[in-house]
Amino acid sequence: MEVTIQLESSEKQLELFGPGDSYLRLLRQSLSVKITARQKKLTFSGKEKDVNKAVEVFKKMQNQLHRHHSLTIEDVSAFIRSRDSEFNTENTEAISVYSHRKIIEPSTKGQAKYIQTMLSNDLTFCIGPAGTGKTYLAVAIAVSMLKKRQIRRIVLARPAVEAGEKLGFLPGDLQAKVNPYLRPLFDALEDMMDFTQMRKLIDLDIIEIIPLAFMRGRTLNEAVIICDEAQNTSALQMLMVLTRLGHGSKMIITGDITQIDLEPGQKSGMVEAIEILRRIKGIGYVELNQKDIVRHRLVQNIVQAYKKKNKKS
Repeated sequence: MEVTIQLESSEKQLELFGPGDSYLRLLRQSLSVKITARQKKLTFSGKEKDVNKAVEVFKKMQNQLHRHHSLTIEDVSAFIRSRDSEFNTENTEAISVYSHRKIIEPSTKGQAKYIQTMLSNDLTFCIGPAGTGKTYLAVAIAVSMLKKRQIRRIVLARPAVEAGEKLGFLPGDLQAKVNPYLRPLFDALEDMMDFTQMRKLIDLDIIEIIPLAFMRGRTLNEAVIICDEAQNTSALQMLMVLTRLGHGSKMIITGDITQIDLEPGQKSGMVEAIEILRRIKGIGYVELNQKDIVRHRLVQNIVQAYKKKNKKS
């Protein structure tokens, strides 16, 4: 099969094809298609399924460049990994954060539903495998609301539960010991604002990144509270977190219930909370899956392989 696309402008070809045609090379390698560029025309040839996917991805690349005046290798990779061919980013609204260089918008239908659920509910539960954007999109919504002055603070919390390792063997004081657990939250923030601005907001307690235990006894008003890795909370911890919700606040609970690091026989507080609360009006529930993974393409294959193994066992 062969499909030819007429390019809108030769001036945009460098940005569209990538440095040294790197974006086109990525398309060729990932989708097993032959791509030929002549003047203002781009020809895709190969198996029908592969060509259709390549054309669909290329159109998304054109749309990204047209709407946001930028296109990165990460954008192209995300378009290639997306298996949801009916999803169109034209119908979605970008999340406004402090960084002018960063455009945050959903890459899949599942992510679009997740964003809408967070905006529509004061309490949202989101479960899904690694790489689906559970934490990243929650932080983006929180930062966007802070920028728009819809809230006064952001509280990001994680349980300090060891994934097969012991905290006591780590060097340093308590802050040094828990910092590795909180690092993913710092990473998400650093992607949405410059480092100096982030440190200033943290120093002013406008943004708090804390172990879960530090939330006990507090009522959090006009805030977005994110409890990350919540599959590792006990029933009592989850109840403690849920009852911190104050006036004018949103709470987002995220986790991967296939990776629970609690003691054998101990039920996850997140799993129990979803069972008890998911039918209450005002509480949203979203389940992301392999189709929503936006990390390296191998992550989808890894998750799928482990899922098959667990089904067999």
